[in-house]
Amino acid sequence: MNRALMLVVGTALCAAPIVFASQVAVAADAKASASADLSGFWSNATLTPEQRPAKLGARSTYTPDEVKKMEGAVAQEVVEGNKPTDPNSGAEGGKEDPAKLRPEFAAAGGDVGGYNRGWLDPGSAIMRVHGEPRTSFLTTPDGQPPARLPAAAPQPGFGGGRGGMGSFDNPENRSLGERCIMGFGRNAGPPMLPNGFYNNNYQFLQTKDSFVIEVEMVHDTRVVRIGGTHRTDGVRPWMGDSVGHWEGNTLVVETTNIPAAQAYRGSWQNLKVTERFTRDGKDRVLYQYTLDDPTTWAKPWGGEYEFYKLDGVIYEYACHEGNYALPGMLGGARRQEKEAAAKGGGASKGGAE
Repeated sequence: MNRALMLVVGTALCAAPIVFASQVAVAADAKASASADLSGFWSNATLTPEQRPAKLGARSTYTPDEVKKMEGAVAQEVVEGNKPTDPNSGAEGGKEDPAKLRPEFAAAGGDVGGYNRGWLDPGSAIMRVHGEPRTSFLTTPDGQPPARLPAAAPQPGFGGGRGGMGSFDNPENRSLGERCIMGFGRNAGPPMLPNGFYNNNYQFLQTKDSFVIEVEMVHDTRVVRIGGTHRTDGVRPWMGDSVGHWEGNTLVVETTNIPAAQAYRGSWQNLKVTERFTRDGKDRVLYQYTLDDPTTWAKPWGGEYEFYKLDGVIYEYACHEGNYALPGMLGGARRQEKEAAAKGGGASKGGAE
């Protein structure tokens, strides 16, 4: 073998391990990328509440018998709700037996136009996290929010201090969900929480530069800038200003600039919400959230749950601002005020109910 040939063969033999190592590295990167892929359609509908029932104390999980009983009761609710309704029963007829429904569902179907159980999809299973049937999302020792600092503003009641259900003074006093601007409850977040009634579904879209969360309720879309920085112009978007970065296979999203209308338990101006999305198997995404507001709570706190694969896709939730019912509600309040004034009673404070 001449000298030139030996050099070629030797170079090839030396290069072979290098090429092989490169292929292994590429394969490893591809595997890591696949395990970090959060794209898809997901749901967080569940029987587990964010805040633990006080009677459970420090218990973070349910027993197998408790899970069986609770999930079995929901299965029976569905059976009752899917029974045919007598078309001749009138506006108030055809209701399910309230004794067989949770109080909030019985109330929801109690008025003309109210939904009965057949139209609701609140979730039919206890939330599992790493297989554990959890009693709450919150991971505080008692599953309750921590005490507020003495100097913190008191937590507002229903309606976030804007008037809520009891005020019909103007459209802005009605809730964002009722006005079809944002999802009911905290579906859009952050933090993102199920509303307990229906449409608790999401689509995650993932690119190199962005992570996009499409919320079915009420067609909200949050765009997380990967590797970005927070805006400094003082603008507070509906879902705050979200930037993200990867820590291994976990996407960490930090949101600030949250508007007052999206306050979480009264906190918004100094609130920072940190969310962590981690693929936890083929059909689950672990979702963890931390709330940090040094003017409201002594230290950060939060909770966790798991998104699970949605069997299907989401379509447009055809809600729209200026809901047809809104003019009717405001018009009805003005009518009641006129009637009260005609009787000498004057208009009630905050609008009629």
